[in-house]
Amino acid sequence: MWRSLILIIVIVSSCVGSSSSDPPIKLMGEAQGTYYSIIYFDKQQRDFQFEIDSLLDAFDQSVSLWIPNSILSRVNNNEDNVLIDKFFSDNFFLSKKVASETDGAFDFTIGPLVKAWGFGYDNHRQIDSLIIDSLLKIVGYQKVDLFKNMVIKKNKNTTFDFNAIAQGYSVDMVGQFLLDKQINNFLVDIGGEVMARGRKPDNSPWKVGIEKPAKNATDQRSLSGVIKLINQSVATSGNYRKFFEEDGKRYAHTIDPHTGYPVQHNLLSVSIICNNTALADAYATACMVMGLEKSIKFVESRDDLEAFFIYSNHQNGYDDYATEGFKSLIVKDFN
Repeated sequence: MWRSLILIIVIVSSCVGSSSSDPPIKLMGEAQGTYYSIIYFDKQQRDFQFEIDSLLDAFDQSVSLWIPNSILSRVNNNEDNVLIDKFFSDNFFLSKKVASETDGAFDFTIGPLVKAWGFGYDNHRQIDSLIIDSLLKIVGYQKVDLFKNMVIKKNKNTTFDFNAIAQGYSVDMVGQFLLDKQINNFLVDIGGEVMARGRKPDNSPWKVGIEKPAKNATDQRSLSGVIKLINQSVATSGNYRKFFEEDGKRYAHTIDPHTGYPVQHNLLSVSIICNNTALADAYATACMVMGLEKSIKFVESRDDLEAFFIYSNHQNGYDDYATEGFKSLIVKDFN
């Protein structure tokens, strides 16, 4: 299954600002091992559930790790004559872009390390430095390329994992489908990665809530705050629900591609606002690897990103930091 963490909660009241002559179309379903929720306004009142489900199914057939005959699975198995499609190549080149820009903090070849630690696959395994060192030899975004729709690997044991970008890409994909249908006011949420376009009929913006980190994986979900989104996307990555503890030490599910070990810092979650949901998704993951100080420097060096960070303090509580652009979008205080 894909990442099941629901780190963004869309705030949709019973009245979404529509008139009786132009009610919203609301679609809900399952995709990529999680939920999707789509709201849009269409004067023709068209229902695109079947088309969107088909589109999401086709996407899974391309880049899902959990479908044995997907293009991604076949590439990872080193099958001959695998025909690469646009979904795969888009995710590949977007992943390469973010990997390069973050000096490898984001790395889509990290799957063997994630599997070795037991995250997303099965229970935690016993692991030592020898195993880590051997796996690091096959991990590294520089060790793979795509040329004329042919995957090139320096080591055949290197595998791809687009989980940290594909969910965001699927949001962009559905959003583009709606735009192609001349639908300009909508909100697409797939597993907590969100794209907002246009406004509601009453001219109010879409509102999205950011989840407050939980102290324990079983704690009830609650909101840290609410932001408005207009023609933007937001994605959140966090460490606070997926981890294991051993000998009194907590191991988060985010693996540092440089060391092969789970990250050990106080950054609990990061929400990235960007014009592209796939990139927001990937940059959020990269920030969770880099940690608080490096992430703040990275985001504030860019004019295309805004961010909100939640981190633990020495009093076993939470503090947060928001960029100026993010602050301007807050409609309910984050505290």
